Amino acid sequence: MRAITEKDLSTFYNLLLEPGTRDWERQQLVKAKEQLAAGQTSAKVFAELEHSLRPLAVRNNLTPAVTDFYQSITSNDEQSQQYDYARHQAALTDSRYDHAIFAGGCFWCTVEPFELRPGVISVLSGYTGGHVDSPTYDQVTSQTTGHVEAVEIVFDPNKMSYADLLKIYWQIIDPTDDNGQINDRGDSYRPIIFVHNKQQRDLAEASKLDVVEPGRYSKPIVVAIRDAQPFWPAENYHQEFYKKQPKHYRAMERSRRQFLWFQKVKVKLTRRIK
Repeated sequence: MRAITEKDLSTFYNLLLEPGTRDWERQQLVKAKEQLAAGQTSAKVFAELEHSLRPLAVRNNLTPAVTDFYQSITSNDEQSQQYDYARHQAALTDSRYDHAIFAGGCFWCTVEPFELRPGVISVLSGYTGGHVDSPTYDQVTSQTTGHVEAVEIVFDPNKMSYADLLKIYWQIIDPTDDNGQINDRGDSYRPIIFVHNKQQRDLAEASKLDVVEPGRYSKPIVVAIRDAQPFWPAENYHQEFYKKQPKHYRAMERSRRQFLWFQKVKVKLTRRIK
């Protein structure tokens, strides 16, 4: 573990006040705080804290804020870097660019397919469509806030059209499943296209018809098209997950691709049998 800084200590004390911190996590933090108050060195205290958090950290089972803290004290690499929210906001308000919001299941798997395309300026993971302001990840995944996990995409319409983004979207989701996506179940993983204006709505509805009419799927297309609602950024840990946890992401993305491929093959086989 690297040397502990004043910034680490400040973050640590803020975690004690973080409402999203789980009881077990808070117990470990309080224990560490008491050790510091008793005069133990920060290096020793944080080493013990890292050891207690490690079993859940390696299973990605800590709350996002605690995960960020854990990664910051155990590494200096990309995992601990802060997402540049200001950069995204600046792009969002730039008159040269347009933006889109898509919900397609877990946002861990819906950033890379868009972010690496020419003309895409920025992609932010977040929550939208619900009735709670500034929701946390735990609140959203409790399925009680009405929010879905989604991505907000800022793009240059001279290089990437909204219609092209829609084509990508339909390729990475199961449009017949309105109770989640692939292995992620529940309302917070519903596939929804959120539109900002009539032009986007018309294009979204046309693209949906393009999916329905060829009869590519044996089940109804259930993706909703709704007016855009406030978009709340997700915690730092969730931003650009494919960069922070490449092995975990690749395993998830491979499973997703295999599921979607098998679904298409199954439909083709069903048609031949009929």
